[in-house]
Amino acid sequence: MLNKLFGGGAPKSRAPDGVRLYAVGDIHGCAALLGALLELIEKDSAGAPARLIFLGDYVDRGADSKGVIDALLKVKAERPDSIFLKGNHEQAMLDFLERPDLNEEWLHWGGDKTLESYGVGDVWTRRPDTLARDFARRLPEAHRSFLRELTLYEVLGDYAFVHAGFKPGLALDAQAPEDCLWIRSAFHNARADERPDKIVVHGHHPVKKPLDAGWRIDVDTGAVWSGALTAIVLEGATRRFISTGKI
Repeated sequence: MLNKLFGGGAPKSRAPDGVRLYAVGDIHGCAALLGALLELIEKDSAGAPARLIFLGDYVDRGADSKGVIDALLKVKAERPDSIFLKGNHEQAMLDFLERPDLNEEWLHWGGDKTLESYGVGDVWTRRPDTLARDFARRLPEAHRSFLRELTLYEVLGDYAFVHAGFKPGLALDAQAPEDCLWIRSAFHNARADERPDKIVVHGHHPVKKPLDAGWRIDVDTGAVWSGALTAIVLEGATRRFISTGKI
């Protein structure tokens, strides 16, 4: 585990008073890493008031997307104030269920591993429509409801939490869902006068180490490849990271 304080002249910002926030990066089917990180969070919070935020991309690529959703539903039951945001992979999964003929590319983005985790076999020898029907039968209603209820972004204190980012120059309440889920370079390279007035905490773009650029913080450390599932810890005016791996 790495537990590192952030320094380096970031703009002053504060989390809401009286609570410690833990924002978790992209999980991508890594149920064991999620379990390990939740244990670290439990130890780190040590009984202090804590609130968990999950930044999306729970499914695909890793071997146990079903196990991840099961674990998140357990968190939701035990910590009902937790926040679960939608990632582009959750949207792609829902799109495949709705129109498999138009969304077959999801299988190539790691959706094949998600199907296998739910017991759908012979992924690469079957038509998309038959896969989707099989998947729909095997997907628990609690999982389906969870995925449909995911939100796009949340503002807490001086921070805005989102999966991918925001379109430069637009107010948060004017953002298109596609940008919240998919945007990369346009957001990362936004001019200072186009940036949100909140510090943005996001995932979506894998980095070797969590990136704190002052105005945005990327906590996607590529867990499915690196073994490092990372959360940023926000309390008062402090920022630090905890992770299951070396970052």
